[in-house]
Amino acid sequence: MIISFAGWPGSGKSTIAKSIAAELGWPYYSMGQLRREAAKRRGMTLEEYNQLAMTDISTDLEVDEYQSKLGKEQDNFVIDGRTSWHFIPQSYKIFLTVDPQVGAERIFQELQQGGDRNEGYNLNTVEAVLNSNYERVNNDRKRYQQYFGIDVYDLANYDEVVDTTNLTIDEVIAKVRALVKERLAQTKSGN
Repeated sequence: MIISFAGWPGSGKSTIAKSIAAELGWPYYSMGQLRREAAKRRGMTLEEYNQLAMTDISTDLEVDEYQSKLGKEQDNFVIDGRTSWHFIPQSYKIFLTVDPQVGAERIFQELQQGGDRNEGYNLNTVEAVLNSNYERVNNDRKRYQQYFGIDVYDLANYDEVVDTTNLTIDEVIAKVRALVKERLAQTKSGN
C-alpha cells in the first residue's frame, strides 16, 4: 500500500507522514524536500523557485515524474506532496486541513525554532506567514489547474480528510494511525 499525504500549509502533513512511515517501517518521500534541493541546484531560494514554477512547468515535471515512477516501481511507502494523490492514483489519499490562522501560527513557531521554511521568504510575523500561505495556495491552485487540470485543494480528491486545527500532533498521529490500520486491514481482507 502507498499512502499519500497532502494538506494546507501548517496542517502537519510532513510531520504526520514521517511519523506514520517510521511506525510502519516504510520509506518516506517528501516532494517539498525535492523542490528545495532542486532550487538549491539552480542557485535559487525556494521562493524564487516557486515563482519560476508559475511560468516554467519543468520545475513541477521533475518532481511529478519522480513520484509517478515511485508509484509504478515501489510499494509500501509514504509520500507527502500536493500532487502525489494525482500522480500515484492507487495511493491511499489523506488530506490534512487546518484553520489558516492556526497553520500560520504553527509555521511561525517552527521558524522561531530554526525551521527551514523561511528560506527566501522573510517571514518574521504570523501575519507574514499567513499572507505567504494564502499566496502559496493561490499559486498552487493556478499552476496545477493550468498544467494538469486539477485542484489539489479539492477535498473530493482524497479518501480521508482530517482537520488538525484543534488536535495535538500526538492526537493527529493517533487518528491517522487508526485510519491507516483500518485501510491495511481492508486491503489484506480484499475489501
